Amino acid sequence: MDIVNPAVNDYLLSHCTPADDLLRELAAETREAFPDSAGMQISHDEGEFLTMLVRLVGARRAVEVGVFTGYSSICIARGLPKDGHLLACDVSDEWTSIARRYWDRAGVADRIDLRIAPAVETLRALPAEPVVDFAFIDADKVGYPLYYEELVVRLRPGGLIVLDNVLRGGRVLDPAFQDEADVAMRRMNETVVGDERVDSVMLPVRDGVTLARRR
Repeated sequence: MDIVNPAVNDYLLSHCTPADDLLRELAAETREAFPDSAGMQISHDEGEFLTMLVRLVGARRAVEVGVFTGYSSICIARGLPKDGHLLACDVSDEWTSIARRYWDRAGVADRIDLRIAPAVETLRALPAEPVVDFAFIDADKVGYPLYYEELVVRLRPGGLIVLDNVLRGGRVLDPAFQDEADVAMRRMNETVVGDERVDSVMLPVRDGVTLARRR
């Protein structure tokens, strides 16, 4: 979704650190292999944003819910220190088979632990105490409330959760849209802004990104 003028989008992309050859190749292979699903891959400027956030938070322990072909995983892992750890949750061996190849080529495979299982089960198996510094949620929208709750209770003070697609193409603004995913995201947005455990801000980045920082 372009929520600003397309010319502004082009200008934004041309004024952030450019994608390297590996990320460009991954994006191209994803479009070719999964033309109907390629829109699930984050844009390059959002990837740079994730890398910067991970570094600013000083994260060592990160979680990603929704891997797809691994673009965002690489961006997150690149922001971690060499002894950092990313728990990557997905349900598709097909999508993540591409991710694994590119993690190896990017030199970050040793930092990533891929779990193929329903993400809520993976998250519930984590220790109950605050063990997460950074989390990125970009998966099935109906599952967002479950993923958020399992993560926020495990987020250390000052830790950050990033939620993607919070605008749903602008449909969250219009109650006429009653698709299950739109309704779930509308409720998710209200939950975050009313959650006294976090400070939050919603940003007009691509399809909307919310940052929730644990108090």
